[in-house]
Amino acid sequence: MKKNTKSRKISDAKRKKHPKIRFNFMILIIIFVLSFAACFALYIVAANLDDNFFPEDEGSAVTAPESPESPTVSTTEEATAATGSSDASADVIINPVPQSAAVDASYLESCCLITDSTLLMLAENTAFKDVIGSAELNAAGVNSVKVPTPYGTVTPYEAAKLKKPMPMNLYIMIGSDIGTSDISAMIAEYSRFVTNLKSALPNTKIYIMQLPPIASDVGVKTNAAIDDYNS
Repeated sequence: MKKNTKSRKISDAKRKKHPKIRFNFMILIIIFVLSFAACFALYIVAANLDDNFFPEDEGSAVTAPESPESPTVSTTEEATAATGSSDASADVIINPVPQSAAVDASYLESCCLITDSTLLMLAENTAFKDVIGSAELNAAGVNSVKVPTPYGTVTPYEAAKLKKPMPMNLYIMIGSDIGTSDISAMIAEYSRFVTNLKSALPNTKIYIMQLPPIASDVGVKTNAAIDDYNS
């Protein structure tokens, strides 16, 4: 009996000299969170101090594409370079025109459309009645071709000047001669036409409308040529 008691006392003494180590999982989590927070803070500081911190290589995920809905604004100087005119009334060009709030049919009373065969039938089939144009009108001849109007057979420019009251909003869609006229000549005449209108009607908002695509290419008239012209 004494021998067993002594053995038990020795074992208890050994346990006191070598305490049992216990693993605390919460301490590990706290260490991890603190380490992550410290690394993230260093990352943010480095990104703010270095303007070239993010790569700008081609295909980089941090390079944001330009929004297609963001309008391109041209100054008077850029408009002059495009039209070849130094007229100060060239005003600011916004492309594309930003979407506005919905309007009712009364808005059309302040509008006029100059067009060729592209939208010539609009007056017969819609509430948009104030249409100036003819099947013979086109971009290359917009400054010389005369069209029938209530003011006589005159050019579209003369008709716009004669209108009473002057239109507050003038929409233009011409370009039916794509494929038959040289696009550079079309754009040159178109630009001169718009510049003259802006000079004669400084308080009128002028909207240049893109030509719609065609269902299928017909001879030299292709959607590629239309896209080139619209651009």
